[in-house]
Amino acid sequence: MYLSFLLRPHVSQRPLHLLAMLLWLSIPLSSYAAPPVSPTTSIPAVERSLDEPYISPTFIYVNEEGVEETATEYTGSAPFTATLKANAHNTEGWTTHYEWRIMREGDDTPFLVRYEEDTEVEFRKAGSYSIYLYATFTQGKDTVAYTEEYWAYESPMRINIGESKLDMPNAFSPNNDGINDVYKAKEGYKSIVEFHAYIFNRWGQKVYEWTDPAGGWDGTFNGQEAKQGVYFVLVKAKGADGRTYNIRKDVNLLRGYTETTNRQ
Repeated sequence: MYLSFLLRPHVSQRPLHLLAMLLWLSIPLSSYAAPPVSPTTSIPAVERSLDEPYISPTFIYVNEEGVEETATEYTGSAPFTATLKANAHNTEGWTTHYEWRIMREGDDTPFLVRYEEDTEVEFRKAGSYSIYLYATFTQGKDTVAYTEEYWAYESPMRINIGESKLDMPNAFSPNNDGINDVYKAKEGYKSIVEFHAYIFNRWGQKVYEWTDPAGGWDGTFNGQEAKQGVYFVLVKAKGADGRTYNIRKDVNLLRGYTETTNRQ
């Protein structure tokens, strides 16, 4: 017996219900004939037994505050890492097969296929992605499948990765006042998947480098405070949308600058 389900059931129906309805409508029983069911016919969801396997896929990610969240949709920037979870239930005694299909909007074929029950995926390119889990459960001659028919009615999980954005400031003030003490990318950078920044002094000597847009230079060199003055920054980066960044600009190290002196 092969059963392919479209939707998760909530209530099972019994033949007595159908008989009562037919009598109430005064329809002769002889006029009712149940349609034949072929081995591949999709059975209505309400007829699935409550103890048969079913799936409830989600994904887990870490938000900007470092807290794990469980979701079925996400909109943000790259790189974005998600752990896909099948959340299969009632699988005891059933042989399982899982196939994750990740489609990028505009493509006819999946850009990624995975066969684990739970799997981790990193999204590094801008675009909209739909995530489908094809799951099959077999037990003897019985098969429960969540495949094309199921996803024709269910919505896939979705991940939207935005276009990239990156800019660097032209000054900072490492005076330990808690304001602008570190030279780093301006707030609001988005979808940067490759990043490498260098700081040079006026003689062309490299004084610092870093590879994370969230990081930056604290204004020291060889463990000592760098002198106030003009430095030079070079940034080579790449966005999830394929955009490349080659930023070159002067950086003013203003050690004596504070918000208080600026207001006076």
